Amino acid sequence: MNKKDKKSRHLAAISLAIMGIGFIATIPFQETFAGRLLMGGFEAGLVGGLADWFAVTALFRHPLGIPIPHTALLPKNRDKMTRALINMLENDWLTKESIMEKFNQIHILDKIFEVVEKELQTDSVKRSIQSFALEAAAKVDIEKFGPSIETEIKEFLLSVDASIFLQRTADHVLEKKYEEAAFNYVLDETEKWASREEAKLVLGKMGKQAVETTQADGLLKFAIQSFSNLITEEKIGNMLQSFILKRMKNLKEEENPYRHMILEKVRKELGGVGGREALLMEIQSWKNKMVEDMDLSDQIRNVLLNFKARAVAFIEKESFVAEHVIPLVNKFMDEIKGNPEKVAGIEKWLHDKLAGLIERNHSKIGKLVKENLDKLDTETLIDMMENNVGKDLQWIRVNGAVCGFLIGIGLTLFKFIVL
Repeated sequence: MNKKDKKSRHLAAISLAIMGIGFIATIPFQETFAGRLLMGGFEAGLVGGLADWFAVTALFRHPLGIPIPHTALLPKNRDKMTRALINMLENDWLTKESIMEKFNQIHILDKIFEVVEKELQTDSVKRSIQSFALEAAAKVDIEKFGPSIETEIKEFLLSVDASIFLQRTADHVLEKKYEEAAFNYVLDETEKWASREEAKLVLGKMGKQAVETTQADGLLKFAIQSFSNLITEEKIGNMLQSFILKRMKNLKEEENPYRHMILEKVRKELGGVGGREALLMEIQSWKNKMVEDMDLSDQIRNVLLNFKARAVAFIEKESFVAEHVIPLVNKFMDEIKGNPEKVAGIEKWLHDKLAGLIERNHSKIGKLVKENLDKLDTETLIDMMENNVGKDLQWIRVNGAVCGFLIGIGLTLFKFIVL
């Protein structure tokens, strides 16, 4: 009990004592007008003080411990009191409508932004964000992501139309004139090979075999056999080598008609590659088989591990939150603030969710009050009530004594006048 409550109790007791002492002190002087007047006042004040003391005490306990009927009203009616209090809270003071009316006056999103902007600047929140990000990155299970990523890559590659890719490749080759570069490369490599000594031997051997194995009848057969006997592998090799080198040199010339004929044929084939169904089907089948046989698990795992390590190193930087997280959050909030329709939509969503929450949990207000009250024993509850409203109740006793005193004087005067 605080000092003010103790003081009010002492004051009530003092007022009652004054009335009692005054009544006793004025008994010897009741024959005089003043003595009888004061005695009447003190007598009425004593009765009023005692009556109010009885009434105030009877609310909380039995006066003097005597179980007088209709006393100790609050302990006896504790359950009724609790129900009445809960009913008053739920249906009068804290109704769903009144709570929602108050919340509807609050711009929840502004409050959230205000709190977020303020808390983001504190060191504790920065550390918490960095710690959470590191923990989240560390808990990422690479092994679970690998198979899914591999499946997605393969499904994408299998879905790619090889004909489109092939046609685009052919178009790009023609656009960049890679067919000419490739043709020149073949000519250069063929010329290099044909100019070698071993190439001449191979060509001579192949030419000699071709002559000797040629099938013919009559005069042609005789001529071929005669030619074969006259010419050696070396001579044939020299002839074929010279022939090839000369043709390679001619084909390198820009104005050579055979060069133009060959390149035009290549360009025609490249330009129409999209219409060659058999070739495209073969390439598509080859591509699908190659994709299905791929094993990308190790490569994907290594890439993910490398990415995870880089992510952790990035988060561990002291400037991570200040330079990356906070600007991102501020930008996000600024974008929302700059869009009144979005703000209104989010506010409505928040209020709707809040309304649903209040609707579902409004009855818990009464349950919470009841649970807290039930935790207190009756004596503790009475002490709490006396401590909170006791000051005013003690003043009732003081007022009763003072009013009784004044009324007593008035009644005594009235009797003198009437009698």
